[in-house]
Amino acid sequence: MNQVKIGKFIAECRKNKNVTQAQLAEKLGITDRAISKWETGKGMPDSGIMLDLCNELGISVNELLSGEMIEMNYYDKKAEENLLEMKKQKEISDRNMLRLEVIIGFISSITFLVMIFIASFIEMSSAVRILLIIFGSIVFIVGIVNCLKIEQSAGYYECEKCNFKYIPTYKSVFFAMHSGRKRYMKCPKCEKKSWQKKVFK
Repeated sequence: MNQVKIGKFIAECRKNKNVTQAQLAEKLGITDRAISKWETGKGMPDSGIMLDLCNELGISVNELLSGEMIEMNYYDKKAEENLLEMKKQKEISDRNMLRLEVIIGFISSITFLVMIFIASFIEMSSAVRILLIIFGSIVFIVGIVNCLKIEQSAGYYECEKCNFKYIPTYKSVFFAMHSGRKRYMKCPKCEKKSWQKKVFK
């Protein structure tokens, strides 16, 4: 999706309605800075606000995502293109999130090990030693919790038995045995346990 094109389209529709950025922002319950960000192509409206925005501008979500008014003859085709583009963007976002997961996991683990090493081998008071261990442990726990949240929500897991793709609960990811990007979990469709691999499509 072309954010710059969409931004210009939002600005054009807003001006056609004789509404300022501040007035539109007030109607949507957001800041005029957010509107400015959309109109300059530096951001996109969240899915939760898209319908309200479209209602205020008198356009459809399909037209918003296309960045132009659509003739009825091409409406279905444009809707299909927009859906495919959104799927592609989600796949890219999921892959980036999983890369971020690796970085968070690495940094939190290294921080924990460094704090434990310093606390173990450098001379210091007991209070400082305990504080270092606590700090290292907190960084590690927060890092792992965030890594698991990313692991759960980015992409899908595919059942080895029935090929059903789904997003598991945080609890099932937390307690599942894993090997790389595979987790041993129960499929919500066939209800069989198997090694389920991470997929993006």
